[in-house]
Amino acid sequence: MNPLKSFIYGIISFFLISACQSPAPEETIPTGIWRATLTLQGETLPFTLEILANDSATYKGYLKNGEERILIDEITVRGDSILMPMLFFDTEIAARINGDQLQGTWTKNYVEGYALPFAATYGENYRFIKTAAEEPAQIAGKWATRFEGDSIISVGIFEQNGNHLTGSFLTATGDYRFLEGNVEGNRMMLSTFDGEHAYLFKATLQEDGTLQGDYWSGKSYHTTWTAQRDEEASLPDPDELTFLKEGYDRIDFTFPNLEGEMISLNDPRYQHKVVIVQLFGTWCPNCMDETRFYADWYRKHQEEDVAIIGLAYERKDDFDYARSRVQKMISKLGVDYDFLIAGTSDKEAAAKTLPMLNHVMSFPTSIFIDKNGKVRNIHTGFSGPGTGVYYERYVEEFNELMDKLLAEEAES
Repeated sequence: MNPLKSFIYGIISFFLISACQSPAPEETIPTGIWRATLTLQGETLPFTLEILANDSATYKGYLKNGEERILIDEITVRGDSILMPMLFFDTEIAARINGDQLQGTWTKNYVEGYALPFAATYGENYRFIKTAAEEPAQIAGKWATRFEGDSIISVGIFEQNGNHLTGSFLTATGDYRFLEGNVEGNRMMLSTFDGEHAYLFKATLQEDGTLQGDYWSGKSYHTTWTAQRDEEASLPDPDELTFLKEGYDRIDFTFPNLEGEMISLNDPRYQHKVVIVQLFGTWCPNCMDETRFYADWYRKHQEEDVAIIGLAYERKDDFDYARSRVQKMISKLGVDYDFLIAGTSDKEAAAKTLPMLNHVMSFPTSIFIDKNGKVRNIHTGFSGPGTGVYYERYVEEFNELMDKLLAEEAES
């Protein structure tokens, strides 16, 4: 046959066959509770995933840790695959759907080669163990905790109902948010996954009443920890950990806003106002807890002589990247106060942007400035909702400080 005719017949045959074939069927995914796991450093970290249908074609979901429910509102299903971007974090879960099973990876897009195996089973709703084989030890209470390498004592706070365990660890730089797990015999297990961080804690209750355990975080971090029951355990004063260097009574900075305009703390818009300067990053769940709190408080008080400036320290030294992360956070959380792009999440580099501070010890850190421009308080870290009464205490102390500063008159 003539080569040209063969080519033409081939093209016609391709289109005829293609036209007769049906498109690949669109998978649906069972909605409801899934027991999900990440594999990190040879360990299995469980968390609860709930997937719900928005309509016939789209889905939303929640990450569930104890009382916490973190919305995932951009879930897409294409063919036999599901993609779940994690809130405003630059991370995502991508998995293959196989009936009541999901198999895939959790990836941090901003870190080259950072991916952890992910799996989930539909209809399973337990954390570490389905049925306890041994009577659980009693872990509930407050524990003075030391993580290997840390010079400052942390505080473990746990509540227990049978073999179900919840709680958190409070540290000088923040808390580990909502942890959930189980107790079986003399072993305790806790985990959390919030889209950005994956934390796993295990420990064994010793004969002397102490806990000895391990802590894994993400792809590579691991340390050991010990704890002793102590109802008087406490942290150092968070208002004394970060301070102005000798000779300073105020701070100063100039950074670009999201439109690229250079904004200074000395601009007229901030004069004779109480100003909260928030050092944060969109990658930091503790910072997001604080941002939710500030956003709600500011909505109720923005008509007063007050301003909040969020200084964003992001994962990449790239203005457009940082701006996109902050813009997404603003959209998701509905935040009305000002944001500037200040630098990267490296604490030493961050400290150089505010050289009047002794250091940047933690994200978040909040600097409270009175109507005359003087720094009145610097609060390191944030005790979020996962810490229960400690969060309530913080809210009370915050409101007392702000009421005091707002009641003061500015010098003429």
